[in-house]
Amino acid sequence: MQIDIKEGRYFLIDKPYTWTSFQVVKKLKIAIRKLTGEKKFKIGHAGTLDPLATGLLIVCLGRWTKKIESFQSLDKVYTGSLHLGATTVSFDLEHDEDTFYPTDHITEDLVRQTAKSFIGEQEQIPPVYSAVKIGGKRLFSYARGDQDVEIKSRKVNIYDFEITKIEFPEVYFRIKCSKGTYIRSIARDFGLRLNSGAYLSSLRRESIGDYDVTQALSPEEWEKKLISSELPDMTL
Repeated sequence: MQIDIKEGRYFLIDKPYTWTSFQVVKKLKIAIRKLTGEKKFKIGHAGTLDPLATGLLIVCLGRWTKKIESFQSLDKVYTGSLHLGATTVSFDLEHDEDTFYPTDHITEDLVRQTAKSFIGEQEQIPPVYSAVKIGGKRLFSYARGDQDVEIKSRKVNIYDFEITKIEFPEVYFRIKCSKGTYIRSIARDFGLRLNSGAYLSSLRRESIGDYDVTQALSPEEWEKKLISSELPDMTL
């Protein structure tokens, strides 16, 4: 199947660990340029995944870039793990642990009850190390420049929060949530609700709406298919 730049298509990507969402888009962009000879075309992703997260990333090309907002509005499912008893400034493994907290009072029952307390609509404050824009700048730009900035809360909805395994200090979970939900913020708040500390130690986006990571290909696999023009149908 040849690719039509103007009509475009979407790509379901299984984003590798440490890759930025921008790197994924750039990889596809270079492959499409080599394939078509076109220098200018619209391409972008429908929702950032942090570098230390893996899983489903939807990239849109051509006319499909007009559908980015509709993809972003879909509910998401994530799996991952929390590390209890410590915090980091980024709420994940991007930075070293900076503060430590007691965990002797934390039981498996308390962990499961705390997870249940998150279910429903709530106000959430995004992490300072995030791609949220304030005053035309990404929040992480303020953080890296040691600049203080007021971060407003936003409404999010947690539909399901299942604890799948507990191996203290690691707690494994599956979350279904609305658009705009930061799992790193849930990790921070989880620690607070336990009267302790917590950060996100792993994260994988399993699905976006009806699109599942099991349907996705790695950036390298997509590159090979673009070069050979063996593109799968978009009705995956």
